[in-house]
Amino acid sequence: MTKGIVFLLLILGSNAAFAADGTPTNFTAIAMFAAVVGLSLFITFRAAKQTISKEDFYTAGNSISARQNGLAIAGDYMSASTLLGVSSMVFFKGYDGFVYVIGFFVCWPVLTFLMAEKLRNLGKYTFADIVSYRLEPKKTRILSTVGSLTVVLCYLILQMVGAGQLIKLLFGLSYSTAVILVGCLMLVYVIFGGMLATTWIQIIKAILLLCGGTVLLFLAFRQFDFSLNSMAESAIIAHDLGKQVLEPGMMLSNPINTLSTSIGLIFGLAGLPHILMRFFTVPKAADARKSVFYASGYIGYFFILVCILGLAAISIVGTNSDYFVDGDIGGALIGGTNMVAMHLAKALGGDLLLGFLSAVAFATILAVVAGLTLAGASAISHDLFQKVIKNGNASEKQEMLVSRISVVVLGIVAILCGILFENMNIAFLMGLTFGIAASANFPVLILSMYWKDLTTRGAMWGGFVGIVSAVVLVILSPTVWVTVLGHESVFFPYDNPALFSMPLAFLVSIVVSLTDHSDRAKIDRAGFEAQLVMSELGN
Repeated sequence: MTKGIVFLLLILGSNAAFAADGTPTNFTAIAMFAAVVGLSLFITFRAAKQTISKEDFYTAGNSISARQNGLAIAGDYMSASTLLGVSSMVFFKGYDGFVYVIGFFVCWPVLTFLMAEKLRNLGKYTFADIVSYRLEPKKTRILSTVGSLTVVLCYLILQMVGAGQLIKLLFGLSYSTAVILVGCLMLVYVIFGGMLATTWIQIIKAILLLCGGTVLLFLAFRQFDFSLNSMAESAIIAHDLGKQVLEPGMMLSNPINTLSTSIGLIFGLAGLPHILMRFFTVPKAADARKSVFYASGYIGYFFILVCILGLAAISIVGTNSDYFVDGDIGGALIGGTNMVAMHLAKALGGDLLLGFLSAVAFATILAVVAGLTLAGASAISHDLFQKVIKNGNASEKQEMLVSRISVVVLGIVAILCGILFENMNIAFLMGLTFGIAASANFPVLILSMYWKDLTTRGAMWGGFVGIVSAVVLVILSPTVWVTVLGHESVFFPYDNPALFSMPLAFLVSIVVSLTDHSDRAKIDRAGFEAQLVMSELGN
């Protein structure tokens, strides 16, 4: 493993001397990058020695404390879409970016009060353990696997886009080469370190990201005499929209589109497999709720911080020709539309701060990608292979082998999709992903925990209707149908499917369950009381 890592870093170093597409290579940033990645790989190496059983690989042996898990959850959530995408959205869209980010935070009370403790008491490795607790195990695990993989792949796309653009800016590599290198490093993290390595990498990079962001925020405020009013006034002068930059704009002009996006953001978190997996790493249910409490504080602070950085960048980056291709102010940004935060770091802190923030942002993306891949691999190896194909009779060695093979396959798919979606805003891609998660996983999961009349048949119909409708509507939306596929007209005029696909999933689940009078339905309903006791008291 060590030789392969050294070889990979040598490739980066050799290519760094040759900038692609006119992007200048920053050797200070590269040195910082190498230090952070080296630290991450050291953690992976140490964790690999402690990752012996599948419990260690999937859930870090339930050894993570509430405070540590809160930081790890925050690390999962403070990803490329937050630092890079949200700051860029505020930079280009102004006030709309502030409103958009509210939905990302409002979802945390739902997870805290409705789901955290129940998830820990009922689950062991994946959220499919909860859905299959009283429902027919094989069918519901197939449903959960499909839902998990759908969300994981969508989320992987936006992380790979952010990582590819960041490495392109740092090393001057082509975007495709950057995405491939990111995928290779991610495979090293997951295959060798498992959940323990992923968790500690998340904890360390969350601390570094909060500290680096705070320093950048201080430097940005200093440019405006620590006055938010002065910052806003400067943004009005510098932005093409003028005063409209501080008013609701085109992103929020369609109320149906806005409502659909909001629903997806609020309920989508509760359907993200890599976030739900985090609740199985703590020893007790009370620690699961405490984890969310800690995470909410870190995440709320960081969201405010990133929005202000986007506002500051309007007048600092937006008026400086050094950060635009060919020096054309108002034209294309060097490195792509998602690199506003990185250019702001360069403007305020020079190569040192740019190098530090870029390196931490890259470690952030790698850790999130690793967590996502681990969630997808566990769904395949534990839910599909162990519980469905082998009926629970596969050896631990076989299950671990399937998990690692799944990691490789998911990594290849993530690389290919990351290349395809190169030019998409990653915060917007995150909104679409949340919409799919809200439709594919959340309805069945919340109904299985709280509604005694949910049956296996109802869960299967509702779950697959939610998945299919969400994916189809995303494909037919302007974002994919026009922007990505190049068609001139659209079938579905809204950007996010959640307003339509999530209620449809609930409706189908409820109607089918109420009309289900089969023998299996009687067993499903009879098991609710035992599940309720277990969800409240645990083992």
